[in-house]
Amino acid sequence: MLSFENDYSRAAHPAVLDAVTRANEHLYSGYGTDELTGQAKAKIREACGAPDADVWFLVGGTQANQVVIDTITPAYAGVVTVSSGHPNVHEAGAIEFAGHKVLALPHHNGKMDAAELDEFCRTFYADANHEHMVFPGSVYVSQSTEYGTIYSKAELEAIAEVAHRYDMPLFVDGARLGYALTATGGDMTLEDLARIADVFYIGGTKVGALFGEAVVFTKNNTPKHFVTRIKQHGALLAKGFVLGAQFDALFTDGLYFAIARNANEAADRIREALKAKGYTLTFDAPTNQIFVTLDRPTIERLEQHIRLGFMEKADDTHTVMRICTSWATTADEVDQLIALL
Repeated sequence: MLSFENDYSRAAHPAVLDAVTRANEHLYSGYGTDELTGQAKAKIREACGAPDADVWFLVGGTQANQVVIDTITPAYAGVVTVSSGHPNVHEAGAIEFAGHKVLALPHHNGKMDAAELDEFCRTFYADANHEHMVFPGSVYVSQSTEYGTIYSKAELEAIAEVAHRYDMPLFVDGARLGYALTATGGDMTLEDLARIADVFYIGGTKVGALFGEAVVFTKNNTPKHFVTRIKQHGALLAKGFVLGAQFDALFTDGLYFAIARNANEAADRIREALKAKGYTLTFDAPTNQIFVTLDRPTIERLEQHIRLGFMEKADDTHTVMRICTSWATTADEVDQLIALL
């Protein structure tokens, strides 16, 4: 059975596993105060071109989103995202559980439109009763999006400009950041993201790590007592050196970007095969997530041999399914999938 269900089915890249094994031969201080974690942070700062950036390691994506949104958003405010955004759909109400309403805008193939964000905020403040309403307090986008699309540098700069005009920090979820930054046609670098966003995270769970995300604050804007806030969320890992070892390996000799590029190259081959064989691509996306609209008989035939991901119903007889490559996808697996198509 082939698996193209998600990009976290393999445990970790061998270099990451080796780094954790080597770390096991030593004793380290807890809670990320160790030298391995310090070394990983320094490598991430260098990659971001942000020597003063503040880097924190958390275990997972939902955890990172909840901790960051809760600490950067005023207690009386909500977070603005698109309707397809992860906090609005696939986080079991984690953001609301932390006390912040999710304020959803329409999405455009997964992306937020800066003009619509501006219109939403202008309409809010023009309402004489806005003091009785949930304020827009922060802005969340993901790079890449839930539909595998990516923001251009100009698009993200426009969103940041609107957010800052209304006194909101911009938070970029980078669960699949490696795939976004190595996608064909993308024009954004990690340094660009560090300059534009107020806070973002570099996803490890879906890009070669056992688990872990690196949260990066780039504007000397880390919330006060952040380590305490992390612990209040149950998100402070005692064995922080395990996270440090993994990111130290991922950010050595460009490994993070090299393995992410592998996923995109595999996805590009599959996309071309789908088009050649007459399948209907649901979204035009350049990253490792491929969305295809299929009828039930085709889904049943393919799922005898391939694990696919369910996305959403398209109509009464068609469903949007996801084919997801990863850093670990092999050329042989791609060949087998194309043959089964």
